[in-house]
Order: sequence, then structure tokens, then C-alpha cells
Amino acid sequence: MRKLQLLVFSFLLFSFSLFSQNNQLKALVGGTLIDGYGSDPIKNSVILIQGERIKAVGTVETLTVPENAEIISTEGMSVLPGLWDMHVHTMINGHADYTYWDKTYPPLFEDVIMPASAYQLLMAGVTSARDLGAPLEESIAVRDAINSGEIPGATLYVSGPFIQHKPYPGTEDFRWGVNGPEDGRKKIRKLAKAGVDVIKLIDHDQMTTEELRAVVDESHKNNLKVVAHGHRPEEIRRGLEVGVDCFEHTGLSSAPRYPDDVMEMIKERTAQMNKGPLFWCPTVEGLYNYEYVRDNPEKLDNDSWHLGLPDSVITDIKNSFKHPDRLPYFQLTPSRRPTLQTKIQQLLDAGVVLLIGTDSGIPMKFHSQSTWNELDVWVNEFGIDPMYAIRSATYWPALWTGVADEVGTITPGKYADIIAVDGDVLRYISLLQDVDLVIKHGKRYK
Repeated sequence: MRKLQLLVFSFLLFSFSLFSQNNQLKALVGGTLIDGYGSDPIKNSVILIQGERIKAVGTVETLTVPENAEIISTEGMSVLPGLWDMHVHTMINGHADYTYWDKTYPPLFEDVIMPASAYQLLMAGVTSARDLGAPLEESIAVRDAINSGEIPGATLYVSGPFIQHKPYPGTEDFRWGVNGPEDGRKKIRKLAKAGVDVIKLIDHDQMTTEELRAVVDESHKNNLKVVAHGHRPEEIRRGLEVGVDCFEHTGLSSAPRYPDDVMEMIKERTAQMNKGPLFWCPTVEGLYNYEYVRDNPEKLDNDSWHLGLPDSVITDIKNSFKHPDRLPYFQLTPSRRPTLQTKIQQLLDAGVVLLIGTDSGIPMKFHSQSTWNELDVWVNEFGIDPMYAIRSATYWPALWTGVADEVGTITPGKYADIIAVDGDVLRYISLLQDVDLVIKHGKRYK
């Protein structure tokens, strides 16, 4: 009996100790705070974290740090909300042969590949991500395992399978075809019942108008937003007509700019304030940086993308891009690259709100690197204001996703999803390639 009492006492003591650790007050002291709202940064900031949430925000002059707080110095650092990446593919990790990958690795998706991708995102300062396109059960399982604290990783908002006219051969597990309006509604209801967070629509210009409208309408009935590819002019036109909620990619291959009629439709949509902003996730980094990576392949040796992957998978991925110049995926890229800035400027001029997303996981593009590279291209190549870029990776994604009351800015009461980097990110955005501090839901991971 006494042994049982000691066992119970030990368990209670351990539980209390664990609770105390998780609930301990933390204070981030001294850094320059970029809170996500877009106003001037706050110098000599103080952020108090109690448990999972932000308790108070101020400065060393205005906010007293309690004596019992764990003090984490952020002197000389930029402190900002955890980043979002609004277009990732956790089921892939840079392998250059999709057909081979799709045949070989599905058995490892749930337990190895997708958890590794989510963890790599987190270690890169990406505390939330929109995962667009993967098998349904695996997507839900990995998302829920992260949310429950079973495994570490970025908080995922998942679509499950792509919805399209007809799946490519061999991809039926994560690409669902639509055969008629009622079939489209049925598949959306199945996804909604399973608990997905968003619907991913591609090649919708190949659907009938009735099928497309049924998919979007049924999604909205189930409180699910729809993201849609914008690779072709007709995808954009029809997406606007049926009310998709966000467009993906810059698209239109090597065409120099968006057609005038498409731009007029976009401007007409952005003028409708009652519908809120028109969001677009351009995903330019993979294309823009391809030639540099091709000609400087030592960048591929960075081992940050190895995190969580077995040696056999790492070797397989490396072997797939032994000759970066020969990859079919990128052969047209040198012609596409010069058009990217023009198209982004067209969207900005039309009043579109851009979101940071990367297509992370595509050939030679890794979850540990893609997000900061996207920010770097926006700011240093396209001349986008760094504060705009940061808000496109913090405030706006949280708002779009419907969780702005919980994350996206550093605000009392919200979850403590916070990163910090040594130096001034508003002047040197590329500092984000090496994030020094990662806190998610109040827990320090890095």
C-alpha cells in the first residue's frame, strides 16, 4: 500500500513539475519588436509569456519584469511573430523525380516524411503553414499529432487531396477527380467530414462550369475556403467568377504579363470592399533562384533539410538532383524568371494582398530554406517593402485562415508564437535564414 502511495505521490509531483515548467513565466527582454501590425518597431521591448500565451507587451521603461520570470535576452535582435508559409507540400522534400517519389514513399508519409517536413519548417521559424495537397488520412493524422503535442512541428492547416478534373495516373490517393457537379459536392462533403481546413483546387479550367461552381459552393457551405491555381488565364477568370478565396502561383508560364481582361477582372474584384481583400500566393522563389542553385549547387549541401529524415532518404534525394541543369521541371524557367517581377507588380498595382508561400518541397526546394528565400526575393530583388513582406508572412495569413484572434501578431492574449533573429531584419531580411529563437505556443524549440 505504501509503495502505491509513493508511486501516486511521485506521479503527482512529476505532473506538478511539468505543469510548472510549461506554465513558467518567461520574459523576452531588450529586442526590437515588429509586432505584425505594420507600425514602427518597438525598441527595448519586453514580452511576458505565461504558459502558452502572451501575457503583456511593453518596453523596459513601461513594463516591469516579475522576479520569478525566466529572462531571455533579445538584446540586439529583431523579435517578430512566428512566420507562416501559405503553400507547402509536406509529403515531398526536394526530390527531383515526382513519379518515383509517389511510387516509393507513401508508406513513409505519415511517420517519417511529413513529420520531418513540419519539424524543418518549425526550426526555420515557420510556426504555421498551409499544407496544400497530400493523402487525406496522413494529413489529418500529422496535423493532429502536432496539435496534441505528440510531435514537434509547425501548426498545419491541411487540404488533404487536390481536387481536379481528373487525377494524373498513379496519384489517385492524393488527387481526387470530379465527375459531375454532384460528385464534386460529395467529395467536398467527405473532406469536410474528415476535418480538413481548406480546399485545394487545380486544373479547374478543365472542369465544367457546373462542376466548378458546385465544388466552390459546397466548400463555402461547409465553411471551407478554396485556394486555386492561377497557372493559366482561364483558371484565373473562372476562379474569380465562382469566388475562390485565394490564388496560387504567379503562373502563365513564360508569357510576359497577365492579359488585360484578366487584370480588369482582378481590379473589379479588389474594388468590392464587401468581399474583403483578394489574396494571392505567388510562390516565386523556386523559379527565381533556380539558375543560381543550378550554377552554385553547393547550396544543396546545407544539411538543414536532413533533419528528421533517414540516411537512405537523404541519399535518395541527393541522387535525384546530381545534375541540376538536366531537370525537366526547370527547363523553361530561364524564360519564366524575367516575367515574375512584372506579374507581381501587376497584382500589387491592382490592389491584391500577397501572401508568403513557397511551394516548399518541389525539386531542390526544402522546407528549411524556402520561406526566407521567398522573403529575400520579394524584398531584395523585387523591391517590396520589408514590412509589407513580413505582414504577408504573419498578420495576413492568420487573418485569411480565420485564426487572427489566436496568432499572427504579438498581442496579449494570443498564443506565444514568436521568433527572434540577431540583427535588423527590416534592413537585412536575409537574416531570417538563421533564426536564433523559436517559441511556439510558449514552448522554446530553438
